Amino acid sequence: MRRLLIRVIALLAMLAPMGLSAATADAPPPPSGPYYVAQFDPILIHFPASWPLPGIRWYGLAYVGGFLIASGLMWLYAKRGRLPLNSDERSMLLSVLVLGVLVGGRIGHLVLYDLLGDPERRAEFLGHPWLIFEVWKGGMASHGGMIGVALAAWWFSRHSKMSFARLGDLAATLAPPGLLLGRLANFVNGELYGKATTVRWAMIFPERLADGSIAGYTGPVHPSQLYEAATEGLLLMLYTQWRWWSRPAPGQPGALPAGQLGGEFLIGYACVRIFCEMFREPDASLFFGLSRGTFYSLFMILLGAAMIAWSTRRNPILKKS
Repeated sequence: MRRLLIRVIALLAMLAPMGLSAATADAPPPPSGPYYVAQFDPILIHFPASWPLPGIRWYGLAYVGGFLIASGLMWLYAKRGRLPLNSDERSMLLSVLVLGVLVGGRIGHLVLYDLLGDPERRAEFLGHPWLIFEVWKGGMASHGGMIGVALAAWWFSRHSKMSFARLGDLAATLAPPGLLLGRLANFVNGELYGKATTVRWAMIFPERLADGSIAGYTGPVHPSQLYEAATEGLLLMLYTQWRWWSRPAPGQPGALPAGQLGGEFLIGYACVRIFCEMFREPDASLFFGLSRGTFYSLFMILLGAAMIAWSTRRNPILKKS
């Protein structure tokens, strides 16, 4: 399983998403003016033109980095007596979480954004359902990835000594670093940028065609990828780590009830995502007048509140003796 994991993340670093490429020689020059032009090469290492793959991409490396940080955190938790899993069990858990993120994120994007939000993409998918496997063309949804992680944690809980609620708390501390790196990769790729604005920190991004070539440039827009990196990633990472370490280990007097931190993460993520959606250009049609990121996040708030209520009632905080 560990070898399979290494192969998956190595391929991911090269494959996703292949629609982006460096600026070509005939690309229009970037506009001049007071605003920063965020034009980066999405490929860190270019392969020779005769190779089937163009190179190693920042976006794929963001996933790899997130998985490696998660592995390191689980090792630290186990060393400090906060994770009752041995090395093989941690490797198995990380493997199923990786698959949950990839499969859930991909299916989530197709269902939540393509099938429900884009008539052209819906027709394309219904006519060519194998598009679900073409991960190199991009298209990953964070909400779908979280559903995939939840299903992976449920499966692992059936085959381990950890409860599903405890695994949810664990996943809440592992996800933010990956979210941080993923949003930074979105920024490097020049995708998912924000709405037009004239604030001093506005930026200009290249507009790419399907083959990755630059057709033009946006006007000044919010660098919403950085807003999301700071809130979904850094802020939630600091919060979940503080909550994880500020209380005694799970099962000890004074520990948080199982499921509490997982519920707090869902509410926290939904709130900062809704906030950032105010500055982000919608990447699909609106749903009841709301962006899809906002609409789906409302359900996360309800689910997070239900988890906290359930955990508090079922597992009240143990009093210190």
